Amino acid sequence: MKAPARLQALMDEGLIDSVVRQLKSGKEADVYVVRVGDDTCAAKVYKEANKRGFRQAVDYTENRKVRNSRQARAMTKRTAYGRQQQEAAWQSAEVDALYRLAAAGVRVPRPDNFHEGVLLMELVADAHGDAAPRLNDLSFTEAEARQHHATLIGEVVRMLCAGVIHGDLSEFNVLLAADGPVIIDLPQAVDAAGNNHAPRMLLRDVDNLRNFFGQYAPALRSTQYGPEIWSLYAAGLLVPDMPLTGRYEHKPGAVDLSGVLREIEDARLEEAARVLRMG
Repeated sequence: MKAPARLQALMDEGLIDSVVRQLKSGKEADVYVVRVGDDTCAAKVYKEANKRGFRQAVDYTENRKVRNSRQARAMTKRTAYGRQQQEAAWQSAEVDALYRLAAAGVRVPRPDNFHEGVLLMELVADAHGDAAPRLNDLSFTEAEARQHHATLIGEVVRMLCAGVIHGDLSEFNVLLAADGPVIIDLPQAVDAAGNNHAPRMLLRDVDNLRNFFGQYAPALRSTQYGPEIWSLYAAGLLVPDMPLTGRYEHKPGAVDLSGVLREIEDARLEEAARVLRMG
């Protein structure tokens, strides 16, 4: 196929050899299958801010670090330079998160290179060597649903122990590779320790997993892994691979998550109303 301009620039510089096909067109980026030597990789081409459907909400970008005070001031004032730097920070957030999470042993695509708004990374493949499907394109037995849910809850814990919350985790950004689920799409990744919205986003991520897999394994619908995980994290007790119960009972003196849970429900109702208004 004819290479898009930004991928053609990488071909001209010898960073990729050819573009095989487009794999996905998303709200924030387009993903292509490319060849790099003997390897087949994924190239994520980020869309410009005015063409991107995902809004850089302050909830996600709160407490994100920039390299110097000049950039911070420009971003605050929304100057042309500031908007440029904000865009660069938004794109590099996923790259930083991928390297950080891969080092922590989280199941994410292995990042290889980032150049001029294009992220080169591992192509997650299924058992046949083809691009792995998203969870929302599949159906599962009860046993499979419970197994994949348990795997992903473990990955959420591992991410949180590395100081990262996905922030938009759902069946739409988890791929089912030959050896199990792989988490993708992290430009909105949240700093767990420095973002005031972190508890709400962690609970929403876990809630999304529960609701999806609960379609196939109804017993999962009554689990409370989100509050359990956050309460352990807030108490400094959370470690990877620790056994969880899926139960949570608020105790005096513990972190009160009831307000956070109400906020999630309010946000869900608000989103449903927005969808209705849009027809």
